[in-house]
Amino acid sequence: MAKEAEPTLGFLTRKETEVRLPRSTRVKNKTPAPIQITAEQILREARERQEAEIRPPKQKITDATELSEYRLRKRKEFEDLIRRVRWNIKPTLGFLTRKETEVRLPRPTRVKNKTPAPIQITAEQILREARERQEAEIRPPKQKITDATELSEYRLRKRKEFEDLIRRVRWNISVWIKYAQWEESQKDFNRARSVWERALEVDYRNHTLWLKYAQVEMKNKFLNNARNVWDRAVTLLPRVDQLWYKYIHMEEMLGNVAGARQIFQRWMSWMPDQQGWLSYIKFELRYNEIERARQIFERFVQCHPKVAAWIRYAKFEMKNGEAARSRNVYERAVEKRADDEEAEQLFVAFAEFEERCKESERARSIYKFALDHIPKGRAEDLYRKFVAFEKQYGDKEGIEDAIVGKRRFQYEDEVRKNPLNYDSWFDFIRLEENVGKKDRIREVYERAISNVPPAEEKRYWQRYIYLWINYAFYEELDAEDVERTRDVYRQCLKLIPHEKFSFAKLWLLAAQFEIRQLNLKAARQILGNAIGKAPKDKIFKKYIEIELQLGNIDRGRKLYEKYLEWAPENCYAWSKYAELERSLCETERAREIFELAIAQPALDMPELLWKAYIDFEISEGEFERSRELYERLLDRTKHLKVWISYAKFEASAMEEDAKGSDLAEDDLQEHHHEQKKQCIQHARRVFEKAINYYRTSAPELKEERAMLLEEWLNMESSFGELGDISLVQAKLPKKLKKRRQMVSEDGPARYEEYIDYMFPEETQTTNLKILEAAYKWKKQKISDED
Repeated sequence: MAKEAEPTLGFLTRKETEVRLPRSTRVKNKTPAPIQITAEQILREARERQEAEIRPPKQKITDATELSEYRLRKRKEFEDLIRRVRWNIKPTLGFLTRKETEVRLPRPTRVKNKTPAPIQITAEQILREARERQEAEIRPPKQKITDATELSEYRLRKRKEFEDLIRRVRWNISVWIKYAQWEESQKDFNRARSVWERALEVDYRNHTLWLKYAQVEMKNKFLNNARNVWDRAVTLLPRVDQLWYKYIHMEEMLGNVAGARQIFQRWMSWMPDQQGWLSYIKFELRYNEIERARQIFERFVQCHPKVAAWIRYAKFEMKNGEAARSRNVYERAVEKRADDEEAEQLFVAFAEFEERCKESERARSIYKFALDHIPKGRAEDLYRKFVAFEKQYGDKEGIEDAIVGKRRFQYEDEVRKNPLNYDSWFDFIRLEENVGKKDRIREVYERAISNVPPAEEKRYWQRYIYLWINYAFYEELDAEDVERTRDVYRQCLKLIPHEKFSFAKLWLLAAQFEIRQLNLKAARQILGNAIGKAPKDKIFKKYIEIELQLGNIDRGRKLYEKYLEWAPENCYAWSKYAELERSLCETERAREIFELAIAQPALDMPELLWKAYIDFEISEGEFERSRELYERLLDRTKHLKVWISYAKFEASAMEEDAKGSDLAEDDLQEHHHEQKKQCIQHARRVFEKAINYYRTSAPELKEERAMLLEEWLNMESSFGELGDISLVQAKLPKKLKKRRQMVSEDGPARYEEYIDYMFPEETQTTNLKILEAAYKWKKQKISDED
């Protein structure tokens, strides 16, 4: 089937009319041309060389046959056009698809030479050229109406357009407004009113319709109609304040003050917001109706009983010179709104009013009353005003009170934000104690101790507990109230969870308080409860100390027994118990206590206990028992300090034994000399035994062995003529500086230097090994030669 020609091409096909573009060539030489051509020149040359548009030839019809063919062809074109539009086919494509008619443009080449052209074109030039070449906007021609027939036709056509538009979008209020305003512009007011009324039937709640409707009536001076519109509007929409304002403004502009007042009365019956009442008051004041304004204020504060309304009322009276009436208004406001959230503003305004009236004492009383009744969190401005007032009118005490009040407010703010910040409570209490008012101090203490830590962990209670301690100190020392102090201690001890943790300091303070009151029974009861509920070292020590100071030895012994039952590993308790018995000359009891102590399977500091036991025996002159104790101790531990202490004991034991002799002076010296030699022999025997132990049983403890030899050398030096240094010098080691490798997780890292000791027997062993190796080598050499 042959392709048909498109309607726009006449009898030519699309292929015959296509403009074939030359294939884009690849640019090889990309160096800039010596003569640069601007974009404007390129566009101008392209326009000059553009070929004329190919249009179909004009056809002249001369007979009926050609006419019938022309009509058939046109009908077919229209049918094809309808088919394309119906199936969304673009008419410019004919029977071809979009893909078949696409013009394939050459692939854009990548710009390699990015050097700027010698002639630059700015963006401003491009925009200016585009604006110059822009075609003029096509606007419809203006129509001039010259006679009544054309006017009626124009009106009929416009009305038909508006009515059709309203039928389509009846809900669109802007269409109704344009329709009514057009009718108004044609001076056909009845039709305009009809349109407005029809619009109000659609949406009478739209206050914009009422406003524009009334404005049209007022603009054209139809006042009664405007009143009618306003009256209907405020009746249907009484909560739209703008309608009332416009209605009242119209009546006032017309001079109808009574009518405006009547409208205000109607509006006030609906109890509008504050601005409506204030507008009514300003209206009356414009006509100097003070009494009417005062009555309106009374109704206003009844309708809106807020602090701002009362302040406005009082300022109104003050402005009119009625100070008594103004004070009365403030007093009534304080009676009714003293507990309001905005009461601070009321008190500040009242105090400033009294200040303006030169009533400084009344102002001060108001400030103090307000500070006592308003929560501290809402009294920031009040404190600032009060401080400024006292600086201006008060004396030194008043200024100090004001400053204290300001600091009090700061502390109140801090403890309100974080009630568990006990440091803030301490500062707050210190401030109140400096002021010295007992009721306020107790109130702050009670508020502070009511903030119990949320978790039962001792670290959270450590700061909190000092609130109770300070409270008790205050009641005892400053307030001198014994019963309240006792009650504070009792409540605090009841509050602490003693099953999890306790505070020995608190038990001791409570007991010491009872002792100061000469109530020993209560003190013993408190300390007994402390031992029963939460036994601690401090409690036992203090309780024992108190009983011993009172001379109750039996009670002290019982407490020590309880103490040791609770903590049998406590060496301090065993030592103190034995020391008590020794002070009472109960030597056997003290010795038995020491024996029980060292027999315990676990001790916290056994070295102190053994030292105390040995010192006890030495002080009693029991040197054999002391030696036996040293031997028993060496069976348990071979520590260096034990050996040194044992040797020193042996060096001095016989000296102490010889002091009590009754011999003659010469004999005494000779006896002392002999005993001294024996002491030295015993000490040397201990050192020899210790050296032998370190040499045989613990050869790796070279440093301890060297220290022991140094101590022995010093002791021999201290013996003078009786000492023999050569015995020790032959055993002293040589110090060698060596290096060893430090091993870490990643392997050997570095070397460190350390001191090693080479003892004489080790040197001899090394030499013997060398001689033995040399002898073997010589013997092997002789056998090889044979």
